[in-house]
Amino acid sequence: MALNANDRSIAGFTMAGHALVHWFETAIPIFLVVWLAEFDVSIALLGLVVALGYAPFGIGALPGGILADRYGTKRLIVLCLAGMSLAFLVLAMSTSIYAIAVGLLLWGIAASIYHPAGLSLISTGVEERGTVFAWHGIAGNAGIALGPFVAATLLIFLDWQYVAAILAAPGLLAVLYGLTAEFEPTAAVEGDVDAGADEALSLSDLVSNSKALFASAFAIVFVIVTFEGLYYRGMLTYLPEILHGLPAMDALALPDGLEGIEPADYIYVGLLVVGMAGQYVGGKLTDRVPPARGLAVLFAIFTVLALAFIPVTTMGLWAVVALCGVFGFFLFAIQPFYQNAVAVYTPADSRGLSYGYTYLGEFGLGAASIALGGFVLDVSLGWFFVMIAAFALMGMLLSAALVAGLDWFADAEPTPETATDD
Repeated sequence: MALNANDRSIAGFTMAGHALVHWFETAIPIFLVVWLAEFDVSIALLGLVVALGYAPFGIGALPGGILADRYGTKRLIVLCLAGMSLAFLVLAMSTSIYAIAVGLLLWGIAASIYHPAGLSLISTGVEERGTVFAWHGIAGNAGIALGPFVAATLLIFLDWQYVAAILAAPGLLAVLYGLTAEFEPTAAVEGDVDAGADEALSLSDLVSNSKALFASAFAIVFVIVTFEGLYYRGMLTYLPEILHGLPAMDALALPDGLEGIEPADYIYVGLLVVGMAGQYVGGKLTDRVPPARGLAVLFAIFTVLALAFIPVTTMGLWAVVALCGVFGFFLFAIQPFYQNAVAVYTPADSRGLSYGYTYLGEFGLGAASIALGGFVLDVSLGWFFVMIAAFALMGMLLSAALVAGLDWFADAEPTPETATDD
């Protein structure tokens, strides 16, 4: 069925927003490699600085959702795009590690707005939600791959400050597009709903709804998602730096004229591209495999892959490339499973709040592995991968617990007074 004009307008607006959030997000680890040399700081200190930017990305999801309900999703998404772009302009003007910290913090605060606002807009304004959610996910994956690819390529020719400024340009163009986009944000909602004029959720309602939610199986799912976030964020943040330091990269002789290219950056981009296939396959499998069982299997694979990096990092180029490809596939294949788990293990009237907490665990608490990873990498590369494998092992054990029968929590029905599905 073809999308109507309103659906197309919302799809274009949210696809641009989703792509740009991840465009900025996955470009940051490429800059991390440059900042380590530019500012002559330890990886532990820089890990804390980068964590300062990534943590608000998730922590701000709950207040971002509440603000979107109060002031309107379109307004919040435009603010998000403007804030992320300005944050990268701050990075472009940075001359110290402290200014870098400010820029990353501003980016994290601005980026935290998008997911609750964008998903809420699709859920209330789009008739063909399944189709638009699919395209929305594809746009996000495109941003995930293009951000580091463009950053790595531009760094061959330009100083990192200019690259940061160039990366901000699409965000500024998206702001102009968003200001001119026209659509009805509540077209798919029955009744007279004034988007952006709803009464904000009170603190007492938020507390009571949250208590009811965490009395259900979602309590376990939330911890599982947090461990997935610790694994995801730790690996994707430090993998570019790790790849740069491998003997396989040092031994790679590039032809004349290509000396400025960093093969490690393109291996990293390649695993993100492979991740698109992983997310597609994972999405298809969610219709056939129960979410808890799928999570348990994928976390077991995560554990093996993290430990496999220990010997493979001492091997040749093709072994490294092959492992990164397999890793990228499974890293993104798990995302549809935990998203489906939230839907399966929570009541419909608490679904919006459930996804708010999901992003808090995935992107907010998950950012702790950046700070931890910086300190562990200063000690040993091998111990870093052991730490990452431990996160996956905990996720596997908790997922196996759901499979084994702890999902009796699912029968506990939350009784939120004002929770909605938006």
